[in-house]
Amino acid sequence: MKNTMKFSVEEYLEQSNQRDILLYVFNALEEKGYNPVNQLVGYLISGDPTYITTYNDARTMIKKVERDEILEELLTHYMECVKK
Repeated sequence: MKNTMKFSVEEYLEQSNQRDILLYVFNALEEKGYNPVNQLVGYLISGDPTYITTYNDARTMIKKVERDEILEELLTHYMECVKK
């Protein structure tokens, strides 16, 4: 591959689903040394985006998804895992 690839957060968001965005934000929090579970719980309960780091545009990404959609995704995935 000889061409330089350009990454656009906006394009990624348009193509991503809640699971992808949540994983992306989780990884960004972890890379910055935060406890991702604690930070995400704080965000989901309070709605305060300052719980999410701006590193790698994680805060911008998480705000593109409604909190109830994130909770729905988490609960759905959890129940799928528990039923197995």
